[in-house]
Amino acid sequence: MIIRSPEPEVKILVDRDPIKTSFEEWARPGHFSRTIAKGPDTTTWIWNLHADAHDFDSHTSDLEEISRKVFSAHFGQLSIIFLWLSGMYFHGARFSNYEAWLSDPTHIGPSAQVVWPIVGQEILNGDVGGGFRGIQITSGFFQIWRASGITSELQLYCTAIGALVFAALMLFAGWFHYHKAAPKLAWFQDVESMLNHHLAGLLGLGSLSWAGHQVHVSLPINQFLNAGVDPKEIPLPHEFILNRDLLAQLYPSFAEGATPFFTLNWSKYSEFLTFRGGLDPVTGGLWLTDIAHHHLAIAILFLVAGHMYRTNWGIGHGIKDILEAHKGPFTGQGHKGLYEILTTSWHAQLSLNLAMLGSLTIVVAHHMYAMPPYPYLATDYGTQLSLFTHHMWIGGFLIVGAAAHAAIFMVRDYDPTTRYNDLLDRVLRHRDAIISHLNWVCIFLGFHSFGLYIHNDTMSALGRPQDMFSDTAIQLQPVFAQWIQNTHALAPGATAPGATASTSLTWGGDDLVAVGGKVALLPIPLGTADFLVHHIHAFTIHVTVLILLKGVLFARSSRLIPDKANLGFRFPCDGPGRGGTCQVSAWDHVFLGLFWMYNAISVVIFHFSWKMQSDVWGSISDQGVVTHITGGNFA
Repeated sequence: MIIRSPEPEVKILVDRDPIKTSFEEWARPGHFSRTIAKGPDTTTWIWNLHADAHDFDSHTSDLEEISRKVFSAHFGQLSIIFLWLSGMYFHGARFSNYEAWLSDPTHIGPSAQVVWPIVGQEILNGDVGGGFRGIQITSGFFQIWRASGITSELQLYCTAIGALVFAALMLFAGWFHYHKAAPKLAWFQDVESMLNHHLAGLLGLGSLSWAGHQVHVSLPINQFLNAGVDPKEIPLPHEFILNRDLLAQLYPSFAEGATPFFTLNWSKYSEFLTFRGGLDPVTGGLWLTDIAHHHLAIAILFLVAGHMYRTNWGIGHGIKDILEAHKGPFTGQGHKGLYEILTTSWHAQLSLNLAMLGSLTIVVAHHMYAMPPYPYLATDYGTQLSLFTHHMWIGGFLIVGAAAHAAIFMVRDYDPTTRYNDLLDRVLRHRDAIISHLNWVCIFLGFHSFGLYIHNDTMSALGRPQDMFSDTAIQLQPVFAQWIQNTHALAPGATAPGATASTSLTWGGDDLVAVGGKVALLPIPLGTADFLVHHIHAFTIHVTVLILLKGVLFARSSRLIPDKANLGFRFPCDGPGRGGTCQVSAWDHVFLGLFWMYNAISVVIFHFSWKMQSDVWGSISDQGVVTHITGGNFA
């Protein structure tokens, strides 16, 4: 007889029918607030109606109820995303020249918008090639569709309908999980279980299924497209999935099935799971076989990570233990208490997530041009510029949002009576030193980086080009950046012996990839001009951080207003006895920080546009001579 310790019972973590469904509330504007529900006295009522409708904290102090509202709202958000995506795919199916573009992507521009002839507006339509007149689009959807193996407008219609079904499903889920089966607070706070499911399920199985799609559908279809086969002649996706012999004609190792996998003879799969590096010379995008390999590898990492945290059984990590064990020599209690903060303050958690996602989005902006992931994306310059701009803006907004929610956490959820000598408390106690040092850094960067430009302008005006900072006069070469570039350029054969090219052509070397006479990518040299403008980037980013961080660290109190915590996240100027204290609330810091984020992004986009047009983008002659769009170079 085997005696086991009893396994913990799985608790019921939902409440049945907690709130009845009623449309009567909809007829009472401001039903969520006693003050607003009374009706308007001044225009403030209108502003508060909009500002507080989704401020669930102000409706109730019950954390469980707030959590349920946020969870339900997420389903509404997903529904809108599916609806939007459905619209994109429908436009591709109904109004676009996708099939024509697919047959000749180098000569035909992507268009999915045709302006109707109403009072002469059709003048906006241009000739995008192939006898099609419309507005050229720069969203990159055509390139994504090609990479995923979509070959006809019917497939786009089906996907659009599928997205609509999912949108309806999400709306239903939002209603169901608030009115019919609402999770209890303990469910929202079960972080280990959440991590396991998100890592193994969402990211692990999600990446694995995408890798499967790429191997079984995208790769064979793109191989045919690259060989110039008419899209109508290519077998349909399900034929590749159901008929292994069809795939074996393209990739002979498919005939052996899963045998190489179980016999550990994995090199057999190197036909469609590669590690080449660089770009496909036919499409100017990353090798799709590299991308499939990447998704398979990342899926395995996430599936392993999904088994890391302790849930019903006594093995694995506990987040609370990890945080409390994390003590540095100068940080007192360290992260003690952080677990409680992150499981009871959704603002604190959201703040961290926004900061990380914002940073990741900016990384994506740079990867999109340095390692163009989709076929024919690199030579579609308008789309490249749009995607970079889009991701930089989104990243900027997310990071400012991180500061906003960090400040809201400080005002509403931070309890100074229970926090003593932990990391956050120690940071708050020397906030004056942090802000004054950061202030000095901003002033130093501002004077010195703009000082170099003022010097150049003055010397240029005086007709003394030999005294300017440039590659042809007084040089300020970015030696550390050049060293990093060189290290990566030399990586194949050294640190990455299996790769035939470096991760990105931009690092250096002699490679140039051109598609249809247009430059896809070539090495991007860095010089004095880049050194100068990167210090402007450093300046604008540091000022943004200064304003946002000051808003967070002084959200609860300042020397001028010791009782800020009682006034809330946002409060107006000149309250009684305030003595002219304008723009000092945490909200105002976010508002002012936003302007510096705008400044930072503007300089980045300006830099990117000029750098790419003068040093990268352009046409290439039969003799291999590159003519850049703006002639000359960025310097």
